[in-house]
Amino acid sequence: MSVEERWVRLVVYVPPGHGPSRWAFVDKYTIKAGEHNTGPHFFMMEALVPPGGGPPPHIHHHEEEAFYVLDGTVDLFDGTGRTELESGAFAHVPRGSVHNFKNTGDRPSKLLIMFLPGGKDRFFLEAGVSADDGAPPPPADQYLLDVERALEVAAEFGDEYLS
Repeated sequence: MSVEERWVRLVVYVPPGHGPSRWAFVDKYTIKAGEHNTGPHFFMMEALVPPGGGPPPHIHHHEEEAFYVLDGTVDLFDGTGRTELESGAFAHVPRGSVHNFKNTGDRPSKLLIMFLPGGKDRFFLEAGVSADDGAPPPPADQYLLDVERALEVAAEFGDEYLS
């Protein structure tokens, strides 16, 4: 059986609260499906975004990205304007599109974020700070260093962050 056939036939179950977690851009990202369990075709993570959280505007040159809001609200910037996404809303961002999201509410938001094809999980694992086993977010004075590291790593994964 080839590696491709193995991934197609493998049923994956990830219990609540499980999956590698990373702090990045003050958000907590928990990888539910990635190369480690679904192969190179699909990547999905759960994002816990505190008020004011979210990444800077950026472009993914290799992947499509989609968002499904589980709880709370986020504002999605699509390069021309912002759209408020409430609980239950879905948005698709085609590769090559400028975008970002930001929690403008007063409570954390929870999202599912999906990428096709997969592989973007390696970015979060490399650029983020471990949030496994309940590790707290990095101290505020370390935040800018963590963002700088993420921006440096981004180019390796076909991402472009805009100022």
